[in-house]
Amino acid sequence: MGSIINKSFCQYKSQTKSQRFCRNEYNLTGLCNRSSCPLANSQYATVREEEGVCYLYMKTVERAAFPARLWEKVKLSRNFEKAMQQINENLVFWQGFIKQKCKQRLVKITQYLIRMRKLKLKRQKKIVPLQRKIERRERRREDKALIAARLDNHIEKELLERLKKGT
Repeated sequence: MGSIINKSFCQYKSQTKSQRFCRNEYNLTGLCNRSSCPLANSQYATVREEEGVCYLYMKTVERAAFPARLWEKVKLSRNFEKAMQQINENLVFWQGFIKQKCKQRLVKITQYLIRMRKLKLKRQKKIVPLQRKIERRERRREDKALIAARLDNHIEKELLERLKKGT
């Protein structure tokens, strides 16, 4: 697997001029290297957010035989301190790199969740997109209706004049 990461093809690898990125949803850092690749490591953990809730995903060697149950999912507390404590408890005998990156990722996710909540509270006006095609169609219909109304008024006046004249 180590040779795949650097030299050959990996479906998740995305390369720029300066760096290699990994698009795997379970990747801890977003970088394509041996230590942060969920495919290359049999013992791996990451923190993910789903609909505003943070989860700790853990992959162990014992679960490798069952791909459907490969990742153990632990719901983290909304309280930041308790969530950090849960990470420490679940990753007691794990590598320091993975523990540190999981905590770092939890910090980032909680920060962007807080920003999202603030933006949702601050923004009260709903932005409605202009539908130009529909507006143009409505304007055209209104213009035609006005022309028809003028025509109706003109015909009505003409009939009233004829009635007054007696013809």
